Amino acid sequence: MLTTNANQGLPEAAALLKKGTGWFIAIAVLFILLGLFAIAEPFVAGLGVTLLVGWLLMIGAVAHFIAAFKGGGAKHVIMQALVGLVYLIAGGYFLAHTIMGVSTLTLLLGSVILVEGVLELAAYFRLRSTGGSWWLLVNGLVTILLGGLIWFHWPSSTVWAIGTLVGVNLLMTGIARLMLGLAARKLASQI
Repeated sequence: MLTTNANQGLPEAAALLKKGTGWFIAIAVLFILLGLFAIAEPFVAGLGVTLLVGWLLMIGAVAHFIAAFKGGGAKHVIMQALVGLVYLIAGGYFLAHTIMGVSTLTLLLGSVILVEGVLELAAYFRLRSTGGSWWLLVNGLVTILLGGLIWFHWPSSTVWAIGTLVGVNLLMTGIARLMLGLAARKLASQI
C-alpha cells in the first residue's frame, strides 16, 4: 500500500535504531573494560586466551571425529580421525598445562609476527614505486621489532605478550564500536 507521507514510519524506525544503538554502545563499553583489564593483567588474559584456544581445539577435535564417520571412504576417515587426534592432543595440552600453553602460544605468536614483518618488507620492495608504499616499510619494520621483542625475550615475554596484544585489540575494537554506536545514535536523533 502506498502512502502519501514519506515520513510515516520514520519515528518508529528512529526509536528502534536508538534502542539498538544502546545495546551496541553497552557492548562497546564492555569491550573497552575487558581490554583495559587485559592490559592491566596481561598474564591472566593470556591464561584466558590459552583456555579458550584449548576448548576450541577440543570442539574442533569432536567435529573432526564426527566428520570422519560421515562417509567418503577409508582415506577420508583416516585423515579426519588423524586431524581430530592432533586437535584433541593439542587441546588437552593447553587445558592441562595452561601456563606452558601460554608460553607455547607466545613463542608461536612471536614467530608469526616475525614472518609477517618479513613478508611486509618483501611487499614493500616489490611495490616501492607505488605511492604510499612506504607504509608497508614502516609496518614491516614495526612488526619485525614487535615480533623480535616477543621472540628474543621468550620465555619472559610470556607474561605480557598475548594478554597485552589481546587487551589492545579489545580496547581498540571497543573504541571503534563506541564511536560507531554514538554516530548511529546521533543519526537516529536527527530523523
